[in-house]
Formats: sequence, C-alpha cells, structure tokens
Amino acid sequence: MRAVIRPHRVSGVFRLPASKSHTIRRLLLAALGEGVSEIAYPLDSLDARSCVAVCRALGAEIIEERSAGGLCANPPDGEGKKLLRWTVRGIGAGDGGLSFPSSPVMCDVGNSGTTLFLALAAAALGTAPVTFTGDAQIARRGAGPLLDALAALGVRTASEKGCTPITVEGPWKGGRVSLPCPTSQYLSALLLAAPLAPAGTLTEIDVPLLNEKPYIELTLSYLDAQNVPYETGGDFSFFRVPGGGRYRPLHGPVPGDFSSAAFPAAAAAVTGGPVSLLGLNPEDPQGDKVFFDVLSRMGCEVAWTKEPQNSAWHLTVSRTGALRGGEFDLNATPDLLPALAVTASYAEGPTALVNVAHARIKETDRIAVMARELGRLGVLCEERPDGLVVHGTGGSLKGGAVDGRGDHRVVMALAVAALGAAGPVEIAGAESAAVTYPGFLEIVDGDII
Repeated sequence: MRAVIRPHRVSGVFRLPASKSHTIRRLLLAALGEGVSEIAYPLDSLDARSCVAVCRALGAEIIEERSAGGLCANPPDGEGKKLLRWTVRGIGAGDGGLSFPSSPVMCDVGNSGTTLFLALAAAALGTAPVTFTGDAQIARRGAGPLLDALAALGVRTASEKGCTPITVEGPWKGGRVSLPCPTSQYLSALLLAAPLAPAGTLTEIDVPLLNEKPYIELTLSYLDAQNVPYETGGDFSFFRVPGGGRYRPLHGPVPGDFSSAAFPAAAAAVTGGPVSLLGLNPEDPQGDKVFFDVLSRMGCEVAWTKEPQNSAWHLTVSRTGALRGGEFDLNATPDLLPALAVTASYAEGPTALVNVAHARIKETDRIAVMARELGRLGVLCEERPDGLVVHGTGGSLKGGAVDGRGDHRVVMALAVAALGAAGPVEIAGAESAAVTYPGFLEIVDGDII
C-alpha cells in the first residue's frame, strides 16, 4: 500500500492508542496468571493481535468486547465498533502450576518482536514443544543470546542460527546464566517467566550488557505490583529470581503509548501545531516520554495540564520559533530515532543521535534506512556505527517518493517528514503503520493509493 502525504499544518486534539509495551506485558501476565483478568482499552493493532493469538495457542481463553462510540482510541471495525476490553482466563492452575497444552503447539508472532521474545521464555515453562514463526522481518531478528540463556536453564531449544522458526521445550530447571541484552526484551522475557518456574527453582542472571533500561523498569513495575520477589543490583547487572510464584488477576485500563505519541508530537514540531495529546500520564515508567524533554530542548513549547473535572492529563506541543539541533543519547530509547531524525531534518544545524547501535536490529536497520530515505528528500545524513548525524535544512524538504521498508516507525516518521516538504511525498509500505498506531495516516490526512 502507498500513501501520499501533502504538506500542511497539523493541529488538534488526539487521543493516543494504548501502549504496545504495556498491552503485551498485560496479555502475557493475564494468560499465565490465575483466574480472570480484564484488560480495558488495550492497543488494537497487528502486534497486539499477534500476542492474543500466541496466548490463545498456549491455552488462555480470551474474549473481546466491542462497542460503538466512546473515548477509546482503537480503530472501528466494519460495524463501527471498537475494541473496549479483553477478558482473559489464564492457565494458572491455582497450586502454583501452569496448565500448558500437552501436545506440540505452533505460534505465529507476525511482525511482533516483543511477542516473540517474551513468549519464548513463557513457553519454556511448559513440557511440550512450542514452535514460533513470524513474517520475513521476524525471520531476520535473532534470539541467540536468549536461546543460549534458556538452554543453560535446562530448556531444550532448536532454531536456524537463532532465528525463527524456533522451538522451545521445558522444563525450566534454573541455574545461573549470562545474558547480554542488545535488546532489553531478552531480559524482560526471563524476568517475567522465572517467577513461574517450579518451586525450589532459582534463576540467576548476569547482565554484562543492557540497552533500553527503561523497559526493564517497566517490567519490574509489573513484578512489584504482583508482589513477586526478586533481587537486583542498582545497575541491573544481576538478578536473582526464585520460582514457585504465581500471577494474580489484573484489571484496569492500559496506559497511552509514549512511543506512538512521538509522531503527532513530531508533526507539531515540524509544522507548528499546536497538538494536544490525550491518554498519557507523566508518572508512567515508559522511557520514550523523554522525547518531550528533547523537543523542549530543540525549541518547542511543551506543557502538561490536568482537567479539573476528571483529572485527565493533556500534553500539548507547539512551536513558534526555530528548531535547534543538538546531541542526544538514545541508548535507553532507540525507538525514538526515526521520529527524532525527522524532527532534526527541520532544525538549524546538525543533530547527533548517539549510542544507539541497537537501532540497527529493529524491524529494519533504522539508522541506515532513515539516512537513505531522508536523503531522498534532500537531507544530508551521516551514518555512524552507533548513530546518525542529521544536518537540518532549517526549512522545507523536497517532495518525492520514499519507502517505509515495512517498518511501522519508519513509515510514520516519513509521513511526518512530508508535512513540511515542498511537495507531496509518496510512501511505499504505508500499511505497516497499523502495527502499533492504526489511524495515524488519517491524522496526517494520508491519501491511500
């Protein structure tokens, strides 16, 4: 699918979709937990749907409720109804055990790397083989360090060079492992699964490398809410997790997504806005909220306000002066690279996005792809092994044709880049935006061709 974005100012009030990181973690905890959980206002996207399918394959019962209207940010189906909640009956057996399927299971994670890595460890708690497949991008995303750690914990693993198709088969026997984490999802996977290992099991994890630390803080916030015991050093270089735990039912709405919020916020930075975003909470542990501090440093006006009648937060972004370049360390927040690269394209002077080599192992090599596609719009970009230097134009970009390379964040970033261009921009692979932000192309008035 191709989308054409024409230059124009973006302003208005937008309710954000729910966080993908929160949605997938809640689905997996509910699926592995005891009793019935209700997940209200979850993200209804391709990645979330992949996680639902995996949880069902592992034995959880999931019922969805839809309704027309309301404040939900999810896209309507063919009948105009939006997903309001999932009711999940987990496979927790009530005695600390788990009722996994007793025969081999096939799980297709689609394009969802988060689902793949987190569910790999969860499936290793069972004693039947579980095989994971996915799309062409997933087939290039290696899980080697995670599989090595699982094997050291007693789990049988089989894969082709650490990529899908991957088969895991428990039992989880525990032990001490070393787990380098170019992606934090490897560590989150072990931390979510290890508490459910058999009673008497102890899982100890040395972490010689950890990128994306805020996502570990997010994972630990769920363990804390479940009163799950664990020990760790302050720098997250070591964890000790006893088995024999259980997850209780969880309830409530899923927080809005700061990662998705970066794109309408970047649209305000590029075109002036103002854009007001609903559904976010400044106290949420999502690391990508730092994007708004970066926008402020680059010259945008950023303000949090709370409605007195219902205490709901509004986050408003606008710009009246020039955008300024700078240097920003994205080690903790690599998903911000596409949106920030586009914002930097309109800044005065160079912007260095540094310490983010792991952006090369996402859905695409985002450093190389953003340099190539922004170059087609007239922006000079210098690739570095661990980052990108964007030489801002201080004004408009060229129109033309670009390719989102099947990467949802690249597609949305290029759509934002088009808003201040001198002419229309045609984006190939635009359907990928629906992986995490269904409806984003409507926000930027994209014409589908």
